[in-house]
Amino acid sequence: MADIKDPENTIIMTLKGGDVVIELLNDIAPEHCKRMKELAREGAYDNVVFHRVIDGFMAQTGDVANGNTENDFDLRRAGTGGSDKPNLPAEFSGIPHDRGTLGAARSQNPNSANSQFFINFSDNHFLNRQYTVYGRVISGMEHVDAITRGEPPASPDKMLSVKVAADA
Repeated sequence: MADIKDPENTIIMTLKGGDVVIELLNDIAPEHCKRMKELAREGAYDNVVFHRVIDGFMAQTGDVANGNTENDFDLRRAGTGGSDKPNLPAEFSGIPHDRGTLGAARSQNPNSANSQFFINFSDNHFLNRQYTVYGRVISGMEHVDAITRGEPPASPDKMLSVKVAADA
């Protein structure tokens, strides 16, 4: 496990292969970090599938409304929803979309991010300053790399649990 410097701004995401430790960039995107911690503390991300996983690009998850395998799950709807909370304003920065960074998924409207996010498999600099970067994987990227591919995957992997390290 990684050396956790700030437990309040660190997420522990448990996947089938093990833990992924994510350092939140609270000084760069405070509202996005606050939302992730809020949903993690509610248990909203637990059992939510990776509904869009593109080899060499990214793995997307976080549809707490339609992606939870324990709550009226329909794979065809996964990725179409968010949470019951309001959308977030964009917090674009100069932080690049490098391998292992966490980006806020959104519609064409820059201010439409809600609960969905993606983890970059590779450097995706064409996304820079267009999608909010608000975290980076500091350990366990091999577990992210092992997520089943597909749009959607026929048998999607899921986040077994998502916790704020300060609470774990």
